[in-house]
Amino acid sequence: MKNSEEQMMSLFGIPLSDKPRWQQFLICSSGFFFGYLVNGICEEYVYNRLKFSYGWYFTFAQGLVYIALIYMHGFRTKQMVNPWKTYVKLSGVLMGSHGLTKGSLAYLNYPAQIMFKSTKVLPVMVMGAFIPGLRRKYPVHEYISALLLVIGLILFTLADAHSSPDFSIIGVMMISGALIMDAFLGNLQEAIFTMNPETTQMEMLFCSTVVGLPFLLAPMILTGELFTAWTSCAQHPYIYGVLVFEAMATFIGQVSVLCLIALFGAATTAMILVQLYSI
Repeated sequence: MKNSEEQMMSLFGIPLSDKPRWQQFLICSSGFFFGYLVNGICEEYVYNRLKFSYGWYFTFAQGLVYIALIYMHGFRTKQMVNPWKTYVKLSGVLMGSHGLTKGSLAYLNYPAQIMFKSTKVLPVMVMGAFIPGLRRKYPVHEYISALLLVIGLILFTLADAHSSPDFSIIGVMMISGALIMDAFLGNLQEAIFTMNPETTQMEMLFCSTVVGLPFLLAPMILTGELFTAWTSCAQHPYIYGVLVFEAMATFIGQVSVLCLIALFGAATTAMILVQLYSI
């Protein structure tokens, strides 16, 4: 990474530029681990205990919380260094990935979802070769290493599960679609950081969320989820409390992931996330 990129890099006020690489990794991965540990617990509670299986609505509510948190963090649109059009493609992919991932839990149990998510590193490496601004090529031994890592994690997840994963065809299609979008997402984010090193995590998350929220309206309306989820939340308002708490924790994880991508690249970040997912 270039020095100009590292000079501006920080995570919630913690400067990263003057720290060695291992400390940068530790700080960012700790933020991700905390955020997505809470995210996993909340998703299991919402989908299994509360029977709130509305992934698109869940993602929409999460996006609104993100915008509020970023505003409270001090970001304003006048601080943007990229045009809005930069975030259109990224936003559609981001919201699609989140919505499909959350929605898949209505058809797959959590071990099954994690097993699929553990394969993320391979499509990220492949897609990196086609993203303008990156065009990354990896040696054969790195693909083999990634494949062995994925196989090991899948076997570990299956062995650790208390019951056999549920493989609903709808759930498999949804999580597969999320994986394809994730492969584009990380590389697109890295490309933006690479082409404009002045881009901050707050700008990327804010703009991609603001532009992306309208993308969620169509699937919510077409599936009828907007009205059924609204009715469910009206009957059980405490669900919003869980959604807000989950979004606040996931916000920490999201910003930490963007730091990892800016510092270490999309493929390396994917490997880090896959290994943390398996813990």
